[in-house]
Amino acid sequence: MNEKDKIISVFSLVLENGCLKKTVFSKATDKNIVRAVARIFAKKNGESFVQLETFTSDNKARHKNLSLSEAPEYLAELSLSQFLQTNIVCAKGECEIKISKKGKIFISDRIVYSDKAELSGHNREKNYILDKAPFLEFLGICNQNGKIIDKKQSKFRQINRFVELLDDVYDSLPSDKELLVCDLCCGKSYLTFAVYYYLTEIKKRKIKMYGVDLKRDVIEYCSDVTKNLGYTDLEFICDDISNFDRGTPDLVISLHACDIATDIVLGYAINHGAKVILSTPCCHHEMMKQLSCDTLSFISDYSMLKQKLCDAATDSLRCLMLSANGYSVEALELIDPDDTPKNLLIRAVLDSKMSIEKKEEYRAQYKNAVDFLGVNPFLSNIVTKEE
Repeated sequence: MNEKDKIISVFSLVLENGCLKKTVFSKATDKNIVRAVARIFAKKNGESFVQLETFTSDNKARHKNLSLSEAPEYLAELSLSQFLQTNIVCAKGECEIKISKKGKIFISDRIVYSDKAELSGHNREKNYILDKAPFLEFLGICNQNGKIIDKKQSKFRQINRFVELLDDVYDSLPSDKELLVCDLCCGKSYLTFAVYYYLTEIKKRKIKMYGVDLKRDVIEYCSDVTKNLGYTDLEFICDDISNFDRGTPDLVISLHACDIATDIVLGYAINHGAKVILSTPCCHHEMMKQLSCDTLSFISDYSMLKQKLCDAATDSLRCLMLSANGYSVEALELIDPDDTPKNLLIRAVLDSKMSIEKKEEYRAQYKNAVDFLGVNPFLSNIVTKEE
């Protein structure tokens, strides 16, 4: 089976099994096209179809409706001829298709085809996990009638997407005990309240959750909101996360912890043996000051390109460090780049079956990468966990 047939097969299966949430086409070969998004809809008569929405550089959008029978071949051809990257996002997992500058096609399929996605009616608003959650009004995200405030739409979508990505790995959390959950560098704690609500109200779990941050005024505000909501098992602590310790956490989360604060979060999670980690990095500065690699000077000689290189390299090393400590790791898109450029989420699940040999292989990769880049990442110096 050639690559096109493989991609057609993926589209056919996700449509037949009803597990497609959306397909995002990006990195267009035509400079006049920004991206395209395909979704499946249901008409009032029950018939389903795929709508392809193409966004152009002049801020316009074109729509094309496809039948379920014609969509697989059409979308496969589109992904191969007009875009260098395609992400087929499903109820659980996704398939990523990338095309290199030399035309080589890479397909990474992690779709769970048995998990169905909720089918939306045409032009109907998306049903979010956090719809009408009581904390939204307290945090100023929605009004008294439950309507999301316009300026908070992107924040609402962001925390919903984070919870969706947590939901994908929920089964990796222990099912037979009270969960210990930590939001480190919690800031205004939109995410803290979202995850607390998801675990206690939707999943009906008994949990103990901590939000930790250095900003005293923010912690006091969040503590007041907690009391008003009656969230008795949620506690906010004003402290340096380097000093925080409440035992072995089941889940560690962080949203946009700045620069090496993300490393402190990841180091804490690794050292304490967290079962699941979800972290979105922010403001990468450390490697910009350290990078020393003559081979990459054709990139690092240009400040903007050097920043992009350092961003990607920093997060790649973080993923490798997690892998070297026994985690199964994914780097995922958090939300539409139009909402925020800080769009990467690192998701790691502790893999108790990973062999020592595999971890050593990851450690060797990490060391080789660090030596090549000529850097000494902060994370290297704070991970103390031993086999």
